[in-house]
Amino acid sequence: MICHLRYLLLFLWGISLSLIFPGRAYAQQPDTTRKAAPIRNIQLDNVDVAPQAADTKGWLLLDKDIQLELDGAVQNLYNFKYDKAEKQFRSLKRRYPNHPMPYFLLGLSQWWKIMPSNINSRQYDKVFFAYMDSAITKGEAQYRLDNRNYEACFFLSAAYGFDARLHAERKDWRKATVSSKRALAYLEKSQEANGLSPEFLFGQALMNYYAPWISDNYPLLRPVLLFFPRGNRELGLKQLKSVADNGFYTGNEARVFLMKIYMNTEEKPAEALPMAQYLANRYPDNGFFQRFYALVSYNLGNFNECERVSREILDKLNRGYPGYESISGKYATYFLGSLMHRKYEDLARAKEYYQRSIVFAEATGETSTGFYLYAHLNLARIADKEKDPATAARYYAVVEDKWEDRKAIEYREAKVYLKDHKKKS
Repeated sequence: MICHLRYLLLFLWGISLSLIFPGRAYAQQPDTTRKAAPIRNIQLDNVDVAPQAADTKGWLLLDKDIQLELDGAVQNLYNFKYDKAEKQFRSLKRRYPNHPMPYFLLGLSQWWKIMPSNINSRQYDKVFFAYMDSAITKGEAQYRLDNRNYEACFFLSAAYGFDARLHAERKDWRKATVSSKRALAYLEKSQEANGLSPEFLFGQALMNYYAPWISDNYPLLRPVLLFFPRGNRELGLKQLKSVADNGFYTGNEARVFLMKIYMNTEEKPAEALPMAQYLANRYPDNGFFQRFYALVSYNLGNFNECERVSREILDKLNRGYPGYESISGKYATYFLGSLMHRKYEDLARAKEYYQRSIVFAEATGETSTGFYLYAHLNLARIADKEKDPATAARYYAVVEDKWEDRKAIEYREAKVYLKDHKKKS
């Protein structure tokens, strides 16, 4: 519980900024000798400045030619065509070796290689941290030359946010805390440029939404939250929608957050569906988007679409597509098992898919909740229906042992069955 609360705190003041550029998602080991701007108790609401109030010469973030050039690279990044995307990002780095953008984009590519594993894979950590460290170094050099360089602040808040996020995932709380505070400091500065581009609004939108959400759901943290931006939940959602509609680099990222917010925190899957459908259709080789779309479709009872997407996931997993890993396989096989079980009443195929889902879950170490336990529960029910009490008891034993909520009807079902089975044995 303590680690979970720490994670939420880190997510609030900097980690949520980690997805401020395309590629949602979980940089260098922070040099604690670097001095960040002091953090004040501020409110990040709509603070816009006129474009002429800042010197934007040399800002790649606002350069339409650069946007046109990178459009294909951004699409490739989201569609898990990493090599193609990185080729263009390296080309940008050769032409702008002292700008943080190319290093940040190259880091994001590594981030999206980590994302499909639910951030458990450590294979790309070193390269990821190295690129984010370079982005920070280049951004700080620009900021020292001009402390009204809001583009530099944008990249610094994002890079430090990414650094905090991954260090938090790796449970290095000291480094995560240092970087998250620096991310917030630069966010405070960059938000003065909201009127220049929707890209600058993204981090503020996340802050506005998550600050009150954490306060509402974790009241013990409220005294700590007094030292950080107050936020405005409805405004945060409004700003995210604006970024989704207008942002070039952050538009898809805003859609991802909206999709997850509506599905998980607001519990409104019908409102998550348009974003999930758009991302899945636009980027058909992104396993993360595909499995999320399958999840939303399943929850809304769109079973034909859920079945179609789940089969595509398994096909791409079998063919070795990048980013299609055991987690995606776990989703797809569980959904197909459920459909075989409930919709088609094909118990033989249902058992096969449920068992495959269990194997995928064990491969990722996710054996305490979710699909793993529900697969065992349904296999137990099928075994009971097929008059195979020994097999049913074996599956129910896993449910009883691992189900955390002892008041849940699923736990009570398993407990009662095992008690009766013991009496009959």
